Amino acid sequence: MWSVLAVMAAALAAPVAAQIGGRPTRPQVTRPGGPVWQVIRKNCISCHGIDDYAFFALDRAGWQTLLETKHKTGGAVLSDLDRNTLLDWLTAKFGPDTKPFPRTYVPPEITTFFSDPEAKRLLDRACTSCHMLDRVDNARYPEERWRVTLVDMRERGAKLTDEELERLVEWLGRVRGTNQDK
Repeated sequence: MWSVLAVMAAALAAPVAAQIGGRPTRPQVTRPGGPVWQVIRKNCISCHGIDDYAFFALDRAGWQTLLETKHKTGGAVLSDLDRNTLLDWLTAKFGPDTKPFPRTYVPPEITTFFSDPEAKRLLDRACTSCHMLDRVDNARYPEERWRVTLVDMRERGAKLTDEELERLVEWLGRVRGTNQDK
């Protein structure tokens, strides 16, 4: 019984701890393969992760300037081949036609939680104007991934207040989380 209580306490404390720190939600960038990953592994990840790239939407010249500005002192020294490989990938993945991940969203602490009918009504209102709910029903994500997805959907036009977004994140994490069986 004590172990069940400890697990429940940890599960409840983790989201609150993350919110108290005021840290913004992080994007999740899929690691590239091949030569791009070799360049990043050799030159970049000893100082920072690859998720930071998603905060930008730059053309090749913008990425070049950012690399030069951020790595002036003590940074990575890239060969021309490595620099071109990295710039090609950055421009393709995070170019000017992409949408940068918002830096300003900080999840508010919520104290009330959705019941299943409340959550389903909100999903019907906010989501079905653009897509069917099978995308939601078939997905299994942890809360942080649901938050990233909902922030992105709100940026694309979903009508969600911060409180609705967080209550929906909590519900989706609980009902459509990674530990759920279909």
